[in-house]
Amino acid sequence: METKTGTARGAVDGYLMADFPWYGLDQAFTGPRWLGTVGVSADGTVEHGSIGHGDEPSLKAEAADPEGLRFAVAVTVARRPGRRSADGTGVLEATSVSSAAWLAGSGLLSCTWPTHMERSLRQDWLDQQTAAAWELADDLDGPGWSTLTLPVDGEPTPFHYRESEYGWVMAGAARGVHLGAYGRGMSAYGLGLSVVRDLTTYEG
Repeated sequence: METKTGTARGAVDGYLMADFPWYGLDQAFTGPRWLGTVGVSADGTVEHGSIGHGDEPSLKAEAADPEGLRFAVAVTVARRPGRRSADGTGVLEATSVSSAAWLAGSGLLSCTWPTHMERSLRQDWLDQQTAAAWELADDLDGPGWSTLTLPVDGEPTPFHYRESEYGWVMAGAARGVHLGAYGRGMSAYGLGLSVVRDLTTYEG
């Protein structure tokens, strides 16, 4: 999926431009909520984005130890068929549950990389882990995943689920979208997802 990521954290505008519903944790979660980033195609169409709950991870090396963070991030991906790119020079692949799994896996990596690692080694580590996340996302029926059923808008919904030393990742589907989620310090068991009715509750 050819996307560019918005950098205005906490800005509602990009989310309001989407032609699909956004998902977050349901009302059983009463902690902080925040907007992540929006992925936009070359023609300006919103393709995916993330909404966070709990502690907001920082990419700064001097930030608090990521192992002490507690968060869960919901990733919503528009269901799109295979289509031509905006400039007509290529074809964009159809989105799938694997797309949501990939975005969730890479999202987890981006906020849990070892801050104590030497700078020269960080990129190698991230490249290796990103490749592994992609392979896992491309093999959702493989041994790297188990099944976890959680309520989505109150309906029991199966998700592909896996845990690692960095946290957990899951991916599934809902009405009109593919859903991913990742987290650390907050158990995925017992969580529920629902359509976000009021995006202003997530403004930072």
